[in-house]
Amino acid sequence: MTLITKAQREAMLENGRLSAAGQDIDPAPIVKLFTPDGAATWLLTELDPADPDIAFGLCDLGMQCPELGSVRISEIAEVRGKLGLPVERDRHFTADKPLSAYARAAHRAGAIRT
Repeated sequence: MTLITKAQREAMLENGRLSAAGQDIDPAPIVKLFTPDGAATWLLTELDPADPDIAFGLCDLGMQCPELGSVRISEIAEVRGKLGLPVERDRHFTADKPLSAYARAAHRAGAIRT
């Protein structure tokens, strides 16, 4: 399975262009990635137009300290859970709020809950 679809990639690049242009944006997450046999979850909103392997979003490695930051898609693709399963894209995820709202809720809960 492709971690990010072409349509998602284009939407994330557009958010990245807006951010790189200095616009103060708070978009809804475009994609949710997760380890099916672990506790890691990523809610990603944008890709760096200068290096589209770098994404920005809410990252939760399952250690009760989710944080906003940048991550390489290629590194996420290498992650394996407890049983060795690769990261998957949640095909049923649809964001219903901006990333900042997910971040506030995750900080309170100690994990991303969608």
